[in-house]
Amino acid sequence: MTANIKKCTLEDLRKLQEISYETFKETFKHQNSPENLNVYLEKAFNLKQLEKELSNISSQFFFIYYNDEIAGYLKINTNDAQSEAMGDEALEIERIYIRNKFQKHGLGKYLLNKALEVAKVHKKTIIWLGVWEKNENAIAFYKKMGFVQSGAHSFYMGDEEQLDYIMTKTLM
Repeated sequence: MTANIKKCTLEDLRKLQEISYETFKETFKHQNSPENLNVYLEKAFNLKQLEKELSNISSQFFFIYYNDEIAGYLKINTNDAQSEAMGDEALEIERIYIRNKFQKHGLGKYLLNKALEVAKVHKKTIIWLGVWEKNENAIAFYKKMGFVQSGAHSFYMGDEEQLDYIMTKTLM
């Protein structure tokens, strides 16, 4: 496997939007209405929103390449960029998205390890994420990687309220 990680910049904005749409649709289109899915995609991944997120010094995006092709990406947040108030000692993994054709190659673990590396550099003691209660594969992956469910919060897919489990891992 030839995999490498590259930090995203504003020059990557359109590529980021493209892979965001693709990976989100691949993962969630079968369990959500097309209307709610499209409303969410337009809200979360429009160019203005992604530019705002890329410009936030408390957020970082990383592409993962597999054999020189973008296979997915990671988004992490600290400080006030976190989607929940988890404190200054926490780092949030907001997104680990891998394109379907690149799944089962260990790339999610590679991105998770990148998040752990960034957390350690910034002296964070907790790493956390929200994962949809129906995303059983992701939940199993995070448990295998040492995360435990520590709470839940609402997530809106269009006008439908859904439940995300909050999973945390304490860093040594």
